[in-house]
Amino acid sequence: MNTYQIIVAELPEGTLTSGHFKMREVAMPKPAEGEVLLRTILMSIDAANRSWMQGATYREAVKAGDAMATYAICEVIESRSDRLAPGDIVAAESTWSEHVALPANKVQKLPDVRPLSNLLSVYGIAGKTAYHGLIGVGRAMAGETVLVSAAAGSVGGYVGQIAKAMGCRVVGIAGGEEKCRWVRDTLGFDDCVDYRDKSFFKALRAVCPEGVDVYFDNVGGSVLESALFMMNERGRVVCCGAISQYDSTKPTGPRNLPGLVVVKRLRMEGFIVMDFARDDARALRALRTWVDAGRIKVTEDITDGLASAPGALIGLLAGDNKGKRMVRVAPDPK
Repeated sequence: MNTYQIIVAELPEGTLTSGHFKMREVAMPKPAEGEVLLRTILMSIDAANRSWMQGATYREAVKAGDAMATYAICEVIESRSDRLAPGDIVAAESTWSEHVALPANKVQKLPDVRPLSNLLSVYGIAGKTAYHGLIGVGRAMAGETVLVSAAAGSVGGYVGQIAKAMGCRVVGIAGGEEKCRWVRDTLGFDDCVDYRDKSFFKALRAVCPEGVDVYFDNVGGSVLESALFMMNERGRVVCCGAISQYDSTKPTGPRNLPGLVVVKRLRMEGFIVMDFARDDARALRALRTWVDAGRIKVTEDITDGLASAPGALIGLLAGDNKGKRMVRVAPDPK
């Protein structure tokens, strides 16, 4: 019996295209002693997927010929470990594959939350990244102004909603008036500015008349440069990602570093969500409370079928998603 996976056929040197990927039929993996055979249900699609093709980051680089790495929600089909049983739902550092065999001690058993997609969005990487970044790194407080880039994206949308639930004034940055309207009307941000607007910085100043206390950066580049000018003294800049730079052979950085950081006494800090794993239980309690109270809307952008993964990632890098993007490979088990 065979199964399918998607490999990186060729590493991109510029813009990512579908030609950089290839579907491959392989033999069904067989779990060794201490391993489990997993059926992939949902795969997370993240800008980080692209950065892994550029070299080692917080994980090993993805090389040509590798199955594309991903974070996935899976069902245990066969177990050769007493840690897990068939039917268990787990999270795994996996690949773009219909089936994988992994050591049982390398996967995490998950609670029975339905739909399972919520375990990738609001209760998964996206929601926890937003919570830990805003609170653990940004130290946002009620009454402050929080500015969020990629506000219609998987993390940015939750950052803004959490900040609103905490009593902050929230301004988003997104691409296009339609997205900005969605951020305001659906997610409840106080305002949103189109970074594609020729008068972007002027518009940003108009909606942040008292400056910015916390800037949550998901894009880097010229947007980060503009945001730094808006920061109040002792402001905090949360560096979560740099999606504007991942698909370019000539990345650009803010030209106002370190000058503004020094003059405004800013704190600028990067983080990875795993840094705050010790606080995950607290984050999940807060997120569930806000969701149950209607303070946070769960936004998900799901494409169907393993073959849709390359297009889903390419589209994400182009900014065509609203909410957490993922690929459904199989239906949720009953």
